[in-house]
Amino acid sequence: MAFTLPDLPYDYDALEVSIDARTMEIHHTKHHNAYITNLNNAIADTELADKSLDELITNAGSLSPAVRNNGGGHWNHTFFWNVMTGNSMGTPTGALAEEINSTFGDFESMKTQFNTAGATQFGSGWAWLTVSADGKLEISSTPNQDNPLMDCVKTKGTPILGLDVWEHAYYLRYQNLRPAYMQAWWDVVNWDKVSELYAAAK
Repeated sequence: MAFTLPDLPYDYDALEVSIDARTMEIHHTKHHNAYITNLNNAIADTELADKSLDELITNAGSLSPAVRNNGGGHWNHTFFWNVMTGNSMGTPTGALAEEINSTFGDFESMKTQFNTAGATQFGSGWAWLTVSADGKLEISSTPNQDNPLMDCVKTKGTPILGLDVWEHAYYLRYQNLRPAYMQAWWDVVNWDKVSELYAAAK
């Protein structure tokens, strides 16, 4: 069964002013859709055609670059859309907030470490907040369209927050100023969703 482009859970202009509507529209309908088209083409008429996206991702190390990159692109973007909202509460609460404070000292320290991971990711990639196999919070980055669920990445875990630091995610508004984009992005994080993912991962 072919993969299809999921609808966004909000309008393209919902994340203004952090992320402009035109960037969201291009990112969703062009970039994300291209990963899906290329993934479908890569798995057509193969034994992978009936695999779920999660099955492809978790076994990415044994797959072709086309399936790994485009499958990762589809998974990562679907995840990314859902950890953002136009109605962000600003900061996490409850068990997630307690774990952030315990692990990183406080929320601002976590943000600084996360932003550093994104800013220092050479070229294109992602920054992640994950729950490790032993239930601990970790921050990491991955190149291209890799993610922490893949069997071939250095820091493995269950993602609960991810930030796209490819230039196409921010160039129209921020040009080459990746740190400015990352700082503005915190204003649209969907902490309700991140907390839900954290609880499920634990």
